[in-house]
Amino acid sequence: MSIKGKAAAVRFDGVSKHYGPVVAVDRISFEVQAGDLVTLLGPSGCGKTTTLRLIAGLEMPTAGSVFIGGDDVSRLPASARDVSMVFQSYALFPHMTVFENVSYGLSVSGVAKAETRDRAEEGLKLVGLSGYGERLPSELSGGQQQRVAVARALVLEPTVLLFDEPLSNLDAKLRRRVREEIRGLQQSLGLTTVYVTHDQEEALAVSDRIIVMRNAEIAQEGVPNELYEAPRDLFVADFIGDANVIDAELVQRDGDYATVRVGGRVDLRLPHRDLPAGPVKIAVRPEAIGLEASEEGAGLTGTVTQSTYVGNHVEYTLDTGLGEIFVADYQYDALIPAGSRVQIAFRDRGVTLLESQT
Repeated sequence: MSIKGKAAAVRFDGVSKHYGPVVAVDRISFEVQAGDLVTLLGPSGCGKTTTLRLIAGLEMPTAGSVFIGGDDVSRLPASARDVSMVFQSYALFPHMTVFENVSYGLSVSGVAKAETRDRAEEGLKLVGLSGYGERLPSELSGGQQQRVAVARALVLEPTVLLFDEPLSNLDAKLRRRVREEIRGLQQSLGLTTVYVTHDQEEALAVSDRIIVMRNAEIAQEGVPNELYEAPRDLFVADFIGDANVIDAELVQRDGDYATVRVGGRVDLRLPHRDLPAGPVKIAVRPEAIGLEASEEGAGLTGTVTQSTYVGNHVEYTLDTGLGEIFVADYQYDALIPAGSRVQIAFRDRGVTLLESQT
């Protein structure tokens, strides 16, 4: 197979999609570099699947332009785009064997039988299913069926590979394994891939870049650690992992950083993100908070209202003067019981100013 090296960039330029009065996608612009895996992440109804279908040619934009490999494909049907899609439901033909499912697209495209056979066999080999060609889909596990769907997409040698919630039908342990397989395959083949999910952990694990969508628009885009550690607003902070949103005061700016006072007692040094002095909000990841069982002290204090052991960490809910705070302690020595007074400290990473208060 000659999949490697065919990757093409994808670009949206002011693209909108309306269904009558309903705006599914509203003037979005972004670019997926050739060979990258970019995830469209967001809650149900945010526009991510419509965006994927606009790339595939299953929908046409109401306004704006879609480019693949530098060519404007906005008005081209799906059959005229060099794109393959892996659907949430796998969409395998139950009456066909695995081999017949994988080779179906090649057969209907008029590819010669010998080449179809070779490419289908190579596709099954790529996804680790050599020898499964004569089985029916019903004889496979959910993870194996997903791999058949991936092989069927790969044998078409697309310039862009699309995934629509590919792991939603799998259990948690299998999801982890299959997402690793998809990411490994994408990297080894150098395929341009656009991946849709509502699962933030899945997005963080597989992506070169993530585009977070909200209400048909792009809320924020960036590399995984940037979105997790420096969310722009409350929506992104809360959607990509848990976050405690705490009132604070930006006291003064010095270069790129600012002194931010929390609870009137603790000063933090954070990138100011162009915010002026005055009341602000900070997002604090649960793992960015350290606790020490202690009575009153000079810093921030709180009372443990709930203490839960969950294996590799302990989760605490605190009642503080700043409101309720959730803590995930991965460095615990002993469980702090409910009712204990604790000192609260903030770690260097996982604390950020929110640019927007919405």
